[in-house]
Amino acid sequence: MGGKFEARKVTAISKINPVTSWIRFDGDIYAQPGQFVMVWLPKIGEKPFSIAELNPLGLLVVDVGPFSHALQALQVGDSLWVKGPLGQGFSITGERLLLVGGGYGSAPLLALAKKARAQNITVDVCLGARSEAGLLLSDAFLELGCQVSYATEDGSLGWHGLVTDIVEQKIQAIAYDLLCACGPTGLLSALSNICKTHRLDNQLSWEAHMRCGMGLCGSCLVSQNIDELLPVGWLACYDGPVFYQKFRD
Repeated sequence: MGGKFEARKVTAISKINPVTSWIRFDGDIYAQPGQFVMVWLPKIGEKPFSIAELNPLGLLVVDVGPFSHALQALQVGDSLWVKGPLGQGFSITGERLLLVGGGYGSAPLLALAKKARAQNITVDVCLGARSEAGLLLSDAFLELGCQVSYATEDGSLGWHGLVTDIVEQKIQAIAYDLLCACGPTGLLSALSNICKTHRLDNQLSWEAHMRCGMGLCGSCLVSQNIDELLPVGWLACYDGPVFYQKFRD
C-alpha cells in the first residue's frame, strides 16, 4: 500500500452530470477494487476518494464542497498528489456476483465489475438513486456485459421505490455467490439484514469521515455497534472500508 504522496497529472476530464466529473490520471494503480486513495491539493487540503478505475487511475468526483470543487476546476496537464492504495478492498469469490450501488456508491463497484468480467464471472448490478439523474455509470456497467437494474425513489427510471426492493427480488430468484455494495449507511444496513435472512455472503463498503487514511487519527473509528455488524473499534480506513460477512463454508 502507498504510504507517501506521489504527483499525478490529469490526462482527461469528462462531465457525467452537472455536479459529477470523471477524472483520469497518468499511470495505473495496483490496487484491489474497493480500496481508496488520499488526494492532496497544496493550500487546499486532502480528501479520500474511492478508486473507480485502475488502469489508468480514475476517480469519480462529486462537487459537494471546496475541495471537490477545486478538483473539478483542474485542467488536463495539471498536477495533484495521490497517496495509496489504502484500506481493504473487495475479494471476488464464486461465479455469480450481485453488485448494489446507492447513488455515488457505484464508483468502486465499476472497478470490481471490470475485474470480475475479465474472469468470465457473471455480474448483475442494481443501481438506486432518488431520481434518474443520480444513477451513475450505468453505461459503463452495460459495456462490460453486466445485467443492470434500476430503482428510483421518484419513479423516473426503473423500479419505483428503493433499490433494496429489487435486490430482494433478485436474491429470491437467482442463486448468487456474493453480494457487494457501496452506498449510504442506511442502504448498507438494510442490505446486511437482507443477506443475513438469505444467508448470502456479502462485502459492504462503508462510508466514513476520514482524515489520515491510515488508522492514525481515529476519526473514522466505529464508536458503537451498527446493526450487530461493525465491531466497536473498527477503523473504516484501515480495517475497511470493505467489511466481510460470511455465512457459507
